[in-house]
Amino acid sequence: MLSPIVVTLLWIFDTLIGLYIFIVLLAVVASWLIAFGVLNTRNDLARSLINFLDALTEPVFRRVRRIVPPIGGIDLSPMIVFIVLIAIQKLVDSYVIMALVQ
Repeated sequence: MLSPIVVTLLWIFDTLIGLYIFIVLLAVVASWLIAFGVLNTRNDLARSLINFLDALTEPVFRRVRRIVPPIGGIDLSPMIVFIVLIAIQKLVDSYVIMALVQ
């Protein structure tokens, strides 16, 4: 049986991964809204939200873009970040489950 500390740490880890996935999704939607002219970047609130999302996601996206550049004008870095985050989450969860079974 796992100790409550391990269960709590796993919950915090899963929550942080889920939160970052949500932030990446918000950044993608915000970039689409800017591209289609729905979101006005001259608005102070919108600009601060976009700067906040860029500050959280752009360093990770930039690292992915070094390996996989945009193909045909389509940036695949958010999708790759989604896949990697979910894979890391599943991998850690499965190791905890394996430790629980043994």
